[in-house]
Amino acid sequence: MPSPSDRSRVAYVVKVYPRFSETFVVTEILAREAAGEDLAIYALRPTTDARFHPQIAAVQAPVTHLPRAHRLVGEWEVFGRAQAELPGFGPALGELMPLLVRMDPSDVAQAVDLAVRLRRDGITHVHAHFASLAARTAMVASALTGIPYTVTTHAKDLFHEDVDQVLLRAVLGRAANVIAISDYNRRFLLGIDPALEPTVRLVRNGLDLTRFPFREPGAPRTPLRVLGVGRLVEKKGFTHLVDAAAELVATGTPVAVRIVGDGELGDRLAAQIADRGLAGTVSLVGPRSQAELVEELAWADVLAAPCVVGADGNADGLPTVILEAMASGLPVVATDVTGIPEAVHPAGVTETGEPVEQTGILLRAEEEWLTDRLAAALREVADPTWPRAEVARAARAAVERDFDTVRQSRLLAELEGAADVTGTVDVLAEVTR
Repeated sequence: MPSPSDRSRVAYVVKVYPRFSETFVVTEILAREAAGEDLAIYALRPTTDARFHPQIAAVQAPVTHLPRAHRLVGEWEVFGRAQAELPGFGPALGELMPLLVRMDPSDVAQAVDLAVRLRRDGITHVHAHFASLAARTAMVASALTGIPYTVTTHAKDLFHEDVDQVLLRAVLGRAANVIAISDYNRRFLLGIDPALEPTVRLVRNGLDLTRFPFREPGAPRTPLRVLGVGRLVEKKGFTHLVDAAAELVATGTPVAVRIVGDGELGDRLAAQIADRGLAGTVSLVGPRSQAELVEELAWADVLAAPCVVGADGNADGLPTVILEAMASGLPVVATDVTGIPEAVHPAGVTETGEPVEQTGILLRAEEEWLTDRLAAALREVADPTWPRAEVARAARAAVERDFDTVRQSRLLAELEGAADVTGTVDVLAEVTR
């Protein structure tokens, strides 16, 4: 029986590789390589990260960092090579011109360069993460080579005031399949263009469950240990976590908060902590590797993810750390931003009457009174009578069912036509449209 690599070679196109905050990309690549797929990675910008997860070293795919021409002579040189190597290059480029004029010329030259390299490297399918620069580049390269592409949409590439709606519609409309990481995203995409219905598929970001073993939660400690993880940016809502800590302290609930990550709001959060007199209560501990994050999860009694919608429209899709906490047996308090309610939710019933178990505490994301709601939820988790063991077990089961990277990566591969046909029908039948 032939392996997938006998028939296909998939290119991953990403803006930056490696990127410390995009562990889901590396997890997905490793899962697909473990399944026997032949992958190659093409990055459009050099990384500026100072730290890297050790899992990067396990990736076997060759990585090509595409040079970016900053002078016209460099761009003409790229176009000259494409004219010589890509059949029908001129007419194909002309057809794209209404879209190309909306792009930076150096980005267009990178896309043309990518097209040449894809053809030389024997690539049969292109997959891009984020419907912004990476997907635009894949779209142009696909049009010049005839190699189909898919795109996984996330958050900032959809929910931001700077999104070029014309280019976004083109990227989505030309893709062989558009991957939504949540049902919320799927509905959003169909709201952009209902004609996308045949190509929009739900494939959730996956988690390597072997790296996050479940531990039965013990009784909450005193002070209550609260963990926040993410980039220090507006949409993570950490300013509300700091204020909630102040409210808990003021009302006699001992609490210790650790916030993992770095970002543009670091100085502002540090000043907020000092102004509230929380220097011994709230700590900004900086970024952590995956192994270090496992230790942070073990330290905590609860993960707080008070995500909000930023003033620029930016919002999270479903932060990976929420899934990591749920898999590990750590209770989660989160807000109902975009796809988060599909993982963290109260008990209830489905539309067909099936019971749904509580997997965490879900708060409204509106910023008015969010601090009060968050403080109240943390007090609830600190109560020894709160059913933390039952909630933790239900959360782990939900992650195993919906977010296992082995299963999600297999779905993605099959959508790209790269997987072995054995079992394809059964699995694809489970893909939710």
